[in-house]
Amino acid sequence: MSEEKQEHAIEVHLDRLLEEREMTLTELANRVGVTHVNLSILKNGRARAVRFTTLSRICEVLECQPGDLLSYRPH
Repeated sequence: MSEEKQEHAIEVHLDRLLEEREMTLTELANRVGVTHVNLSILKNGRARAVRFTTLSRICEVLECQPGDLLSYRPH
């Protein structure tokens, strides 16, 4: 199976974190400095990668740890 077609086992908990902080995806995108579309792709689990700089900014803005945002779910 090619790398592009492989499903990953990482779950993204951005919806829950945003809800807990009463923040919209648009507000987070503006504060992090990325596009709404890019965060939406991450939120929906369709991202193939995330830059550490982006992950760092998300964690800074949401006051969380990477493990609060991402978890591993074996197939």
